[in-house]
Amino acid sequence: MLHLLFNQKRETEMETNVGGVDRGLRIIAGLVILSLFFFIEGPHRWWALIGFVPLLTGVIGWCPAYVPFGIKTCKSR
Repeated sequence: MLHLLFNQKRETEMETNVGGVDRGLRIIAGLVILSLFFFIEGPHRWWALIGFVPLLTGVIGWCPAYVPFGIKTCKSR
């Protein structure tokens, strides 16, 4: 019984669900949005930090928004 617990995949594990093209587009979009921080003036410039979201999901290769819908843009192994 105990071996069944350890052999099962944990649901909290982050399995890659973002493919190559998707990752590249996310990284580029994140960098573009982050660069707006240096061009926008005033209090609205802080909204450019939202660019960390696509940048990090592209670098990590895992998007939490894809999980509930079962979306995977990467090739299956």
